[in-house]
Amino acid sequence: MHRPHSTPKRTPLTVFRGLSLPQQAPNSSGAVDEVSAGGIVMNFETPTLDVAVIGRLNRARRLEWCLPKGHPEGREDLQAAAVREIAEETGILGEILQPLGSIDYWFSASGRRIHKTVHHYLLQAVGGILTTENDPDHEAVEVAWIPLRDLGARLSFPNERRIADHARAVLPQYL
Repeated sequence: MHRPHSTPKRTPLTVFRGLSLPQQAPNSSGAVDEVSAGGIVMNFETPTLDVAVIGRLNRARRLEWCLPKGHPEGREDLQAAAVREIAEETGILGEILQPLGSIDYWFSASGRRIHKTVHHYLLQAVGGILTTENDPDHEAVEVAWIPLRDLGARLSFPNERRIADHARAVLPQYL
């Protein structure tokens, strides 16, 4: 089935075990494979179990709410990249509790087809204050604490809502 370049490919949520993957690599089709890491950083001290999310402007300049994520830098592993990216994009320092799985999708940018895999973790907030001021790429234009019960309604993308559902399923072991 042919999909328009702007429509993300739907794929099942997969669980991963690896910690380090290359950031970009051309694949056999000529597309570029990219890897990112991020996740759900939760404030366990609030009764509503708030989650830090970011707002980004899409190409049409509409605000899309999503989970913080980004590319590993240098030889950084996925866990370190997730902690750093969440801190940069939200201002919140987190400690990883467990992997939540990965999602992948296709998009086009600068005339290239890109296949992106994003590895997500569940993190406990341990410090910081909400801010987008530390985002070096200035991709995050808004940041907010969202009660866990409202997270699915706030997130713009179905694949990230599936990650949120998985986080809710594993959460009881941390309460």
